[in-house]
Amino acid sequence: MNLYLSGLFWVVGVMVLTAVLAVVLRKARHREGRVANNEVAGQVFTVVGGVNVVIAAFVLISLFDAMDKAQDTTYDEANALVAVQWASDSLAEPARSKVQELTTSYATIVSQQEWPAMKSGRPVGDSGWQLLSNLQNEVEHARTTTERQENARVDAAQQVWNVYQARQVRLNSSGSGVSSVVWFAIAVGSLMSVALMFMFGGPGVYSYAIIVSMLSGAIGLLLFAIYQLQNPFGGGASVGPDAFVSALSRLSRGG
Repeated sequence: MNLYLSGLFWVVGVMVLTAVLAVVLRKARHREGRVANNEVAGQVFTVVGGVNVVIAAFVLISLFDAMDKAQDTTYDEANALVAVQWASDSLAEPARSKVQELTTSYATIVSQQEWPAMKSGRPVGDSGWQLLSNLQNEVEHARTTTERQENARVDAAQQVWNVYQARQVRLNSSGSGVSSVVWFAIAVGSLMSVALMFMFGGPGVYSYAIIVSMLSGAIGLLLFAIYQLQNPFGGGASVGPDAFVSALSRLSRGG
């Protein structure tokens, strides 16, 4: 289902559910005492709702930052991989051809095998690590006979290390998400905020139901956004393998 349609169904469903519940509870309760609750309930709602919004907003901002960082990291990793091949152009055979083969294989593995796994939250396996280890060994043991070749080998080794660092950050990002403790705090805070609205009195039944549904809809929208952004490589964020697709194009042309 389309992301926006699923979000719309989620928010509207929460709004309808709380609106119906508000009407049922309002008609089931006596009118006496409801307005008297407003002052106390309002004070409690300010604290509970404020704390819940602060926590949810902090989580959402952190997820936005993580998504941007994950996207930047993929380009850092892919660019460093291309730089390895650039540096290896000055190496002697067979090291040059072997490095070019390994860089292309690594970009292919990442874009075609690891990305679907990250998107679904599954482990990526050891194939990428093995290729990177082979690439590092090939660069480290490449024979050099001139100062230019030695400088190229050192530069390639540094770029392999940059690939390793960016790869580790990328894999850490794919498995971070939102901890169960944070989800528990947001979920309980949201339920408490909506429940406190049922303690208020004053407006008519249907206007009261609209007010409660608007609050619950806003909270539901916030929870939906957090859920969609908790994995930067899946859901609504969906950072794609564009960097490695572009890198493959450059690698196939020799950089």
